[in-house]
Amino acid sequence: MSLNTPISKVRGLGSAKSGTHHWWMQKIAAVALIPLTIWFVASIVQMTQADYFTVKAWLSSPVSAILMLVYIVTGVYHLRLGLQEIVEDYVPNKAVKTFYNFAILFGCTIIAVACIFSVLKIAL
Repeated sequence: MSLNTPISKVRGLGSAKSGTHHWWMQKIAAVALIPLTIWFVASIVQMTQADYFTVKAWLSSPVSAILMLVYIVTGVYHLRLGLQEIVEDYVPNKAVKTFYNFAILFGCTIIAVACIFSVLKIAL
């Protein structure tokens, strides 16, 4: 019979690790996406009848380009955190979980780089 309490078996494990930071980052990204999404939707609605050159001129302005880049980075970061959360919660196998997390990181990086490149190519 051991004199250790059940709490001694779980010290160093559980939600006191990086889960709180992950949760806060996801919430901060979600709150940041609210005004950015409103801006993005309003901008797209205003340009429904615009031609290519008008849209290019709009995205070439520094404010629009910077807001678009912030929207992309924040959105992809929020996507990565959400997908990572799903994998951590529902995939029991550690090797598969590691593979999925790597695939999520790789995929989100490719998406972010492609979007950033596209915006910069149009804006510059």
